[in-house]
Amino acid sequence: SCGYASLLKCLVSMWSHTMTVQDYQDLIDRGWRRSGKYVYKPIMNKTCCPQYTIRCHALNFHPSKTHKKTLKKVNRFLSKGEMPVEKHDEGHEGEPMDSVHEEGVQPPPQDPLKIDHSEVQDISTSPDTDTTNSAAPTSPRDDAEKTTNVTPKPGKGADPNRPLCRKAKDLRKERRLQKEQQKQQEAVSSSVNPAPSKSASNQPKSLEGFITESLPSDPLHRLEVRLVPVSFEDPDFLASYEESAALYARYQMTVHGDAPYECGESQFKRFLCDSPLEAETAPDGPDVGYGSFHQQYWLDGTIVAVGVLDILPSCVSSVYLYYHPDFSSLSLGTYSALREIAFTRQLQQQSPKLSYYYLGFYVHSCPKMRYKGQYRPSDLLCPETYTWVPIERCIPRLDISAYSRLNENAQAGDARALKELSRVLVLHRRTVMPYAAYARKRKGSNDEKEVEQYASLVGQTCAERILLYRA
Repeated sequence: SCGYASLLKCLVSMWSHTMTVQDYQDLIDRGWRRSGKYVYKPIMNKTCCPQYTIRCHALNFHPSKTHKKTLKKVNRFLSKGEMPVEKHDEGHEGEPMDSVHEEGVQPPPQDPLKIDHSEVQDISTSPDTDTTNSAAPTSPRDDAEKTTNVTPKPGKGADPNRPLCRKAKDLRKERRLQKEQQKQQEAVSSSVNPAPSKSASNQPKSLEGFITESLPSDPLHRLEVRLVPVSFEDPDFLASYEESAALYARYQMTVHGDAPYECGESQFKRFLCDSPLEAETAPDGPDVGYGSFHQQYWLDGTIVAVGVLDILPSCVSSVYLYYHPDFSSLSLGTYSALREIAFTRQLQQQSPKLSYYYLGFYVHSCPKMRYKGQYRPSDLLCPETYTWVPIERCIPRLDISAYSRLNENAQAGDARALKELSRVLVLHRRTVMPYAAYARKRKGSNDEKEVEQYASLVGQTCAERILLYRA
């Protein structure tokens, strides 16, 4: 109920002109996020709705029942054109479902802060009803026992030609026993006549298996996912720029009620195309390199959704998602998150340390914002020690208090806490220097507290790498 207006008082922020991917990796591991070139961090012990950085272990992720239904729903649409009846699902912060990945904090035009009213990607809270086990199978009629087709008169008792009714509980128990007996018989048979290992077939179906399940060779609709670097020097990004910007405007006006002037081309560029991250490649990095990207979903030759991603040394970080409102019933927020987890797993095969999928912020104090906790296994970032804690251990603490030191070890501290202010690097009059040298040049300067606050928030490691601009 507080809205973003009151949250403005509970943010620290800075403008990042340029940043290495390792710097940003270290910053998000201290609770920072970016929106365009605007980088911000909630003041956790002051805000009414603490926002905990959340990451999913992509390699160990298994889709939930709701996730599987979403994947099957999209595949039915691609295969047969079946469009589910649209439901008004409540999404993050009161917006319709499938709004997006990241918090939607809009970067300021210059200094003023403009924050959008969307939060990361959605999870469908109203999954389709599962009818696979809605009724127990009826027992087949035994023709061998039939005599004459005699139907009793009403009130004269049960039909003697039909088997006695049985409770569904008994039927389930019988089927379970039959399965166990069948497994035992197969085990005996396999020990007598050894066959090739079937361990692979006994494994639960992978996320990738559900993504491609039931898709024929000639589906009615064709979906292509393309990854393009956010660069105006890239021909694929340039070729799709206008179509992508138009889709963003349509999404913002329809889903979030923005006025046309609030989601024009300049806003699109500042919010989702301007990035401080320097694109780079590394011998042990993924083939696509590191940096900011748009993952475009092309349906029959038209862009219907775009996920904005940062590929960093240890993770894929979800920034935002926008999509065509006509396809909102397909739960594209959930679908794209699952595709991004699968993409993270693909990158990990090329770069072993890249194994996490960051979903932005988890807000336990807002029930509509808890959906990110369904992507498990996942961790939350402790706001005091900046260590990761499994979400299962965090939830009992957050049920008691919206703000909590998640690390249970009372002796643990911030390993990268500020230790030497004098070593903080600053950029002054086009010259890089440690803060100690800057302070000597600027005798009587009164910005020590500000620099100290900055350095404590980014940590000693980043403070000795990032250049803090001083006028």
